[in-house]
Amino acid sequence: MKIVIAGGTGFVGKALTKLLQEQGHELFVLSRSNSKYENGIHYVQWLKDGARPEKELDENIDAVVNLAGVSLNDGRWTKKQKKAIYTSRMDATLEIVRIIEQFKEKPNVLVNASAVGIYPPSTVATYSENASDYAKDFLGWTVYDWERHAKRAEKLGVRVALARFGVILGRDNGALPSMLLPYKLHIGGTIGTGEQWLSWIHVEDVARAIYFAITNSSINGPFNVTAPHPTRMKEFGQTIAQVMGRRHWMPVPSFAMRLALGEQSMLVLEGQHVIPTVLETQNFEFKYPYLKEALENLL
Repeated sequence: MKIVIAGGTGFVGKALTKLLQEQGHELFVLSRSNSKYENGIHYVQWLKDGARPEKELDENIDAVVNLAGVSLNDGRWTKKQKKAIYTSRMDATLEIVRIIEQFKEKPNVLVNASAVGIYPPSTVATYSENASDYAKDFLGWTVYDWERHAKRAEKLGVRVALARFGVILGRDNGALPSMLLPYKLHIGGTIGTGEQWLSWIHVEDVARAIYFAITNSSINGPFNVTAPHPTRMKEFGQTIAQVMGRRHWMPVPSFAMRLALGEQSMLVLEGQHVIPTVLETQNFEFKYPYLKEALENLL
């Protein structure tokens, strides 16, 4: 297949690119840098003045994957940073739809990144893709608008799959390195109450789930990209300690996290219990369904 990836040089994008290359697909990665062909990948410039990526892309594109957007972990959520998080996602998604609109032959599918932050934080609720209750905070509204813009491609006859990512665990990127640091310093412990849910997933399973959505025409609309066994934050920390052979003993109170991170602290102090019902119904096989084996692989 010929597949276009926006955000292909990011954390998830690199894992997906590696997988798709191993499967023998032809890749076009949208980049702000100058267009070039390198390591078997077509890099096509976009989101720059004068860039017209549709003129450089093959007309017979089979799938588009949109992972573009400023990371939620890139610094404190100031007004400026929140604006960058929001606008980077909206601008990229609207540009993806515009590019698709220019193609005479439309791709079969657009897999657009999303997040479980669309669901309200709760220690008691369990969310599948059928949940109709949406979070009314910054992250909830951002994800809601993100998905709304991606759905515009449906009017062009394109299947749209919305990948609602949980907390993605990777060896060198994502949320895990900062979570490991206290344990490396022998001061690891429960963050906040410890009762908040953490719907996590190994980055390899993220890439595999995206590929699954590309090739499985039954996946339409939102699908939760989370491991089937979420954990509470206390259990998550205890499992890190067990795998690393370190103590889990020094708690980090909620007020300290809010003081240090401001509004961004919601990423660790609040959470959702999210189940990947769509993937499980479609018989997707998780490589790392349990936290301990995922951490053992990464550590």
